[in-house]
Amino acid sequence: MSVAVQVHGLVKNYGRTRVLDEIDLEIPEGTVMGLLGPNGAGKTTTVRIVTSLLKPDAGSVRVAGVDVLRDPAAVRRRIGLSGQYAAVDANLTGYENLRMISRLYGMSQQKASARARELLGEFQLEHAADRRAGTYSGGMARRLDLAGALVAKPAVVVLDEPTTGLDPRGRLDVWRVIGDLVSDGTTVLLTTQYLEEADQLADRITVIDHGHVIARGSADELKTSIGGDRLTVTLTPGQQVAPALSVLAQVGVGEPSHEPGTDEVSIVVGDASRTMVEALRRLDDAGVWVLDAKVHRPSLDDVFLSLTGTPARETADSEPETDDVQEEILS
Repeated sequence: MSVAVQVHGLVKNYGRTRVLDEIDLEIPEGTVMGLLGPNGAGKTTTVRIVTSLLKPDAGSVRVAGVDVLRDPAAVRRRIGLSGQYAAVDANLTGYENLRMISRLYGMSQQKASARARELLGEFQLEHAADRRAGTYSGGMARRLDLAGALVAKPAVVVLDEPTTGLDPRGRLDVWRVIGDLVSDGTTVLLTTQYLEEADQLADRITVIDHGHVIARGSADELKTSIGGDRLTVTLTPGQQVAPALSVLAQVGVGEPSHEPGTDEVSIVVGDASRTMVEALRRLDDAGVWVLDAKVHRPSLDDVFLSLTGTPARETADSEPETDDVQEEILS
């Protein structure tokens, strides 16, 4: 399979702070790469460099076969970019927004109009084509923004937090659009703060922290890497936790854990079915009353916390804002 995006040895410094330190990425054609990381990990900086908006201090980037540093203009013609917030003109209609973008890509008036209508149909926005974009819901505005990123039928689409601020319905709409893109052979680089989004959409996931790649693989591979299934036991309210922890330590792997403020204790287990039966028997023998017991595989939230020590929902980037790096945009 051909590689659509190849990043090697990427380094970026802001003053004395190294934001990216030897970052490597490879995204095969027609796949989704999920880029995850905690606050300030370097996700946004990576996206800016890949899309030619920022110059690295070292390393190389090739997108759709083109060297980003040598020919940034050619890269821009081959990619689509959708940021965290819908970049649409609120005073123009949906149709006018897409026609304007098409014209900026050099299309004739006739082709621009046809492309705008085509995209409105593909993104289920035909009914709102002649409404001002400022009246759109969040999900509709996001779909319009994604449509704008696809005007030139790019080989690679970069989506930086594409569902930030959307309600569940809006997020599902965007997920459907991304799935359709990949089905048509488009390559997607996706940064997201929603781990279930990466779990649903990404073929491969790369986790970065403090400018370093700390893990990579499929969602299943990452989940497996932090251990086996986890047995969680919910005690009846008011019981002492210590006896339950003692029992779980005898049947599981490693140290059991207790989430403060809850009646839940848990531990990693090997043979899940056998261990649950044994744990419940021993808890009963010890006089520990159990309200519920369940076994679940590690989630991407578990992976994220294990790898970075940071809860997944605390991932808003604190990297330099766009205005701080305008002077470094490649030309």
